[in-house]
Amino acid sequence: MSIPSPLRGAVAATSFGFVVVQLDVTIVNVALPAIASDLHAEVASLQWVVDAYTLAFAVLLLSAGALADRIGARRIYLAGFALFALASALCGLAVGATMLIVARGLQGIGAAMMVPSSLTLLNRITEHEPGLRAKAVGLWTAAGGVSIAAGPILGALLIGIAGWRSIFLVNLPLCGLGAWLALRTLPSSARGPRGERLDPAGQVLAIVALTAFTGGVIEVHRLGLGHPAIIAAFVVAIVSGLVFCRVESRVRSPMLPLDLFRLPNFGAATVFGILVNLTYYGVLFTLSIYLQRAHGYSALQAGIAYLPLTGMFIVSNVASGHAVARFGPRLPMICGALVAACGYALLIPLDVASSYWAMLPAFALIPTGMGFAVPAMTTAILASVEKTQAGTASAVLNAARQAGGTVGVAAFGALVAGEAAAIVGGMRTAATLSVGLLLAAALTATAKIARRSVDDRSTIGRRP
Repeated sequence: MSIPSPLRGAVAATSFGFVVVQLDVTIVNVALPAIASDLHAEVASLQWVVDAYTLAFAVLLLSAGALADRIGARRIYLAGFALFALASALCGLAVGATMLIVARGLQGIGAAMMVPSSLTLLNRITEHEPGLRAKAVGLWTAAGGVSIAAGPILGALLIGIAGWRSIFLVNLPLCGLGAWLALRTLPSSARGPRGERLDPAGQVLAIVALTAFTGGVIEVHRLGLGHPAIIAAFVVAIVSGLVFCRVESRVRSPMLPLDLFRLPNFGAATVFGILVNLTYYGVLFTLSIYLQRAHGYSALQAGIAYLPLTGMFIVSNVASGHAVARFGPRLPMICGALVAACGYALLIPLDVASSYWAMLPAFALIPTGMGFAVPAMTTAILASVEKTQAGTASAVLNAARQAGGTVGVAAFGALVAGEAAAIVGGMRTAATLSVGLLLAAALTATAKIARRSVDDRSTIGRRP
């Protein structure tokens, strides 16, 4: 089943926002050495440049998803484009690492507003045809996957032409185009029930928990595990996380409806998403350092090295949509995780003298596996919930995935500080851990994801 002509514009409009958001997840990676040189930033600051975006993205996705459900998905989508453009301009004008980190956080807020609202709109326009929804989600995910893969090469080209600041300033015309497409093709969205309220206590606790944990992981390499600041960070993360769960189980309108995790597929797909993003974003960070500092690649050479990721994401994302429509989400999730695990395994033998041809099979298998698994995972989530909660459900999934990516950069990034030998060793360790985590993801899908897609859309998450 192809996408009908009247819906193609809407699918393109929702996918465009995901492209912009995902592009800024990876486009910055090839610019890290240039940013470090220009702004005199250390490895920990570079980790924060990456993680400030994904952290704000992760912790605010839940509230943004609730807003999309309650005040209108298109309104939130357009507001996200506006904020993202403003934050990108501030990134391009940054005069120091601190200003860049803060501006990246603002970008993350804009991204959090765009992703769940775009997926809510996509779910709404395909709600009566599950097969069409699977293919549309496949195209939406393919667009994001391609932008993730294209980020390094596009970033390298822009850096070569106009410097590292251009990778942020290019977002201004992109956001303008995205908003124009949304206004032309996407239906106006009705407000949700007027009596619903947001969950500020849950939002604050989520921010505190994830920020404290991420900060502790990033700084542990510099300060040591026994340092009082590191111990305090982990204690704060654990305590605030526990209190968060307690609050969410008691409030009338929780930011994270814990009942979602009782639905078939939902909890397993969320865990699967965490593991996939943790490995990919973490390894991508280490590979950027490995290619440019251990191998001596320029930003352009590093970007070209990532080219195979683009093509394989396109092919595997589209193929996944067809596979999910025919077989359900479980088989594509399992196969995708196993293929990506094989790709990470091929990184383990690499060293300073390894040729690009030795890296190429891994650069092909990793996006092939991810591209096959992620649309299936997303479809499993959407098929589990009532359509009025699609924004909240997609926000939970994407928040979990971005949190996984944030932890991956924080944990794996600490492994590649130092000279070439240390960078190679750290990259190998990251690859080895990734193999184990993706095998765990495959086992989770095998045990917990239904053979066929379920459509149990009970109304959940509201306290009487």
